[in-house]
Amino acid sequence: MIIVDDESWNRQLIRQFGEWEKLGMEVTGEAEGGSEAVRLLEIVKPQIVITDMRMPGIDGVALLELLNVKYPAVRSIVVSGYEDFKYTKYAIRYKAMDYLLKPVDPKELNDALSKCKAEIERAEEKNKTAIPDPEWSRDVEDLKQRLAYHFNDLNASGIMGTFAQMEQEQRFSAEGAASLKARLMEELHVLLAANGMEDEMDQLLKDSGLTIPHSPSQMTAAAICSAYLRALDRLVQRRKFKRKLNLEEVKHFIDLHFEEPLSLERLARLFFVSKEYLSKAFKQEYGRNVTDYLLEVRMTKARILLMDEELSIKAVAEMTGYEDISYFHRVFKKRFGVAPGEMRRKKEV
Repeated sequence: MIIVDDESWNRQLIRQFGEWEKLGMEVTGEAEGGSEAVRLLEIVKPQIVITDMRMPGIDGVALLELLNVKYPAVRSIVVSGYEDFKYTKYAIRYKAMDYLLKPVDPKELNDALSKCKAEIERAEEKNKTAIPDPEWSRDVEDLKQRLAYHFNDLNASGIMGTFAQMEQEQRFSAEGAASLKARLMEELHVLLAANGMEDEMDQLLKDSGLTIPHSPSQMTAAAICSAYLRALDRLVQRRKFKRKLNLEEVKHFIDLHFEEPLSLERLARLFFVSKEYLSKAFKQEYGRNVTDYLLEVRMTKARILLMDEELSIKAVAEMTGYEDISYFHRVFKKRFGVAPGEMRRKKEV
């Protein structure tokens, strides 16, 4: 693991309080900021990163985002001051294992480290039984993405159509069916968590005719499809019959789905309001309109992705919602004053 913090006293406390030998861990590097941490990631290849949020240069938010994009297997723990508690939403968004306040409490630190260790061991165990065929994995990722898009688009017929196609292709009776079911259930859990509904998973399984002790491999395709549809129905009911529009939920949706085709019209449909009302309410709340906020999110993400020189500029454009690379260049240059390639060369990211 590595520790990233511009305050040496906090790095020293973490070194002092961590029960490294008991946990079977080792601190293999320290960094005073995000830029140094990015270099360490390539050299040390840690499994855990403990990071502060407010640092000069590449801050904790940008570092967590880079981990999420390029090193998704790395677990992260955020350590920050009370006055920076606003950063918790970024810690949650980028899947940090825990958020600890300074000065670090020894028990909280070691509990967070234990949680990371358990997650890493669980992932390693799962990988032992995973099917190594890259083509199979790509196909499954494609299916998960299609289901996620239909779910986020409130498209029940799209979900049913995807499951029908899987049945037609005999996906649930072929080799790897158990792993496929497990991944589909994991995806449902991710979708629920993204919409603040993760606590409803157990009830959804019961409502779909599944008992909690059952593993995904024992579930029928019909039951998994039913769980997706019931989850979608609950999301629709929650949005459709709300007392008032939850603008934080709209903003969070943009943060999570900026790479998709997003428009004021689509957002208004997904949150059951008129586009005129959404536009006015969003601007009153955040001081900018929906389109400007979406642009800011996409450009911030593009700037982060440019740190990874293995990604082509075309790939960065596509990953931030731009199919037309020429348009992406124009928007990027207007926002930052330099073209994407020039920013990468100057290493101003």
